[in-house]
Amino acid sequence: MILDLARQGLTVAAIARRTGHDRKTIRKYIARGLEPPAYKPRATGPSLIQPFEAYLRERTERFPELTGRRLWRELRELGFEGGYSTVTEFLRVVRPAPPTVFERRFETPPGKQGQADFAFFKTEFADEPGVERVVWLFSLVLGHSRMMWARFVARQDLATVLRCHVAAFEALGGAPEQVLYDRMKTAVLGEIDERGIVYNPKLLDLAAHYGVLPKACRPYRAKTKGKVERPFRYVREDFFLARTFRNLDDLNAQLGQWLDQVANRRVHATTGRVVAEHFAEERPFLKPLPAGPFNAVLSLERRISREGMISVGGNLYSVPDSTRRRAVEVQVTATEVHILEDGRRIAAHPVLEGRGKRRIAEGHRTMPPPANSTTPREGDGAPPSHRRGELVAPRSLAIYDAVGRRLATRDALR
Repeated sequence: MILDLARQGLTVAAIARRTGHDRKTIRKYIARGLEPPAYKPRATGPSLIQPFEAYLRERTERFPELTGRRLWRELRELGFEGGYSTVTEFLRVVRPAPPTVFERRFETPPGKQGQADFAFFKTEFADEPGVERVVWLFSLVLGHSRMMWARFVARQDLATVLRCHVAAFEALGGAPEQVLYDRMKTAVLGEIDERGIVYNPKLLDLAAHYGVLPKACRPYRAKTKGKVERPFRYVREDFFLARTFRNLDDLNAQLGQWLDQVANRRVHATTGRVVAEHFAEERPFLKPLPAGPFNAVLSLERRISREGMISVGGNLYSVPDSTRRRAVEVQVTATEVHILEDGRRIAAHPVLEGRGKRRIAEGHRTMPPPANSTTPREGDGAPPSHRRGELVAPRSLAIYDAVGRRLATRDALR
């Protein structure tokens, strides 16, 4: 700026007044022209780390993994007065750069492995405005073709895990040789000394039924299950966000449509193939489904409420009005809820998905439902012997008036 003002013809005094600098400074920069200023190098004094270099070299050679913070503390005890950064700068010179380790992608042959896991989601259903609900996404991904089956559920209990496995294997038309799990409590109970991993007995029953080998990944090794964990972000960003759902059933209906039309029809970034077409080649390598259904039973004990309902998994199921005991046995399978009194089955209901739902089976109530009742009554094949009587057909009030008069006349004659 000084040179530009000088070229415009301004005097030294005028430039000094405009820029606020001394006139000697103005003359100096005009005389120098465009030559950049030269700075003298700073005089180097004795290095604080130099007396301790031999110690640091010896320590890092014997123990390469010692941290800079640890070595700095040791030097402080030896009289070092420098800062932590002084030590780390010297360690960058002493320690060689760690070699770059490239990750080796583990690819499985067709039909070999599937990976299963849960992911956490929050949403607000249109049927329940203002109420934020937590839902869990269960996903099973085949390791070879990356074919994905998924379903949103209201909880992560064992019955839900078993039910999702059954539905996934049926949808895929078979089961992989092994299923890899994170250490979820519903699948892996723990590890006992040298004897290995302890799995949930019911999960082992399911695995034996389908001929599947359960396998738990090593703790704190998230990359081991990358084939099932990476798609969770894909589901959240490509499907879940910016959508509205009426309820859990509508959420799963939209998810199923998205899986069929988008997720499993895309070209996978790793395999470079269309997922559904790749799965068509893998499907013959899956283990065939067994002839019979999986019917492992989870036994529970529940008390009947004053409304004649029992609670299982956050949902209410009816019992017949003729039930005498308040405490009953409940047997939950992958698809049904059986209610037993004194060892005899008195009701059977299909498992309700979600929470807060009610089901009253046909024949469980001897009186018609109230006019404001919104709970549907459906048939479950309950035996007629458990009904106390047939429903009374509605009659005119005049009939009851005539009956009353007849009874009154008869009493007067007596």
